[in-house]
Amino acid sequence: MSEPSGRSNAAQLLLFFAALMIGSLLALTGLRQFFVEPLASTHTNVIWFFIQVLPLLLIIPGMLRLHYRSCFFAILVGSLYFIHGVLLAVDEPLRTLGFWEVGFSLLLILAATYLLRGLTSAGAGGE
Repeated sequence: MSEPSGRSNAAQLLLFFAALMIGSLLALTGLRQFFVEPLASTHTNVIWFFIQVLPLLLIIPGMLRLHYRSCFFAILVGSLYFIHGVLLAVDEPLRTLGFWEVGFSLLLILAATYLLRGLTSAGAGGE
C-alpha cells in the first residue's frame, strides 16, 4: 500500500531522522555560540551563528522535497560538521560538545546516505 504523497515509510523515517539530526546540529551550534563560547558582542554572535548554520538551512527545503542534490549536499554539510566536531573534541573544555557534534553529524551522513540510496534505486530524484 503506497502513501498518498508517494513517499515510502522508510523514506519518511529517514527524512524525519535527518531532520532531527539537522535540528540537533542547529541547537548544538546555538548552545556553543551563545552560551559556551560567546563572542564579545551580541551582533557578532548572531552574524557568526547564521554563517555557521547557513549550510544546514539551505538544504532543508530540498530535503523535504526529497531532491537528489539536497540529499547529496546534506552528506557534504554533515562532513563539514564532522570535521568541526573533531576539532572541538581535541580541545579539553569543548570535548563533550565536540563528541556530540561528531555523533549528530555522523548520523546525519548515514541518514542522508540511505535516503540518497533509496532515491537512486527508485529513480525518484528531483533536480
